[in-house]
Amino acid sequence: MLEIIKQTADYLRKKIHEIPNTAIILGTGLGELVHEIEDKNEIPYAEIPNFPLSTVEGHSGKLIVGTLGGKKVLAMQGR
Repeated sequence: MLEIIKQTADYLRKKIHEIPNTAIILGTGLGELVHEIEDKNEIPYAEIPNFPLSTVEGHSGKLIVGTLGGKKVLAMQGR
């Protein structure tokens, strides 16, 4: 189990160059917030080793890293 977590963490470290201050789950009513995030780096769930895929039809299934209100954020888009 620890090896699986390490694989996922190593992949995300390579993709995310600056550690976000805040994480946001974009649920019902918050989906449009993604358009306010600047300097976005989108990482599809399907590309992240051992990461669960989005199971809700119509949900994007992405981690989005960027800047919101001058702070580094990570947003989960899709469940």
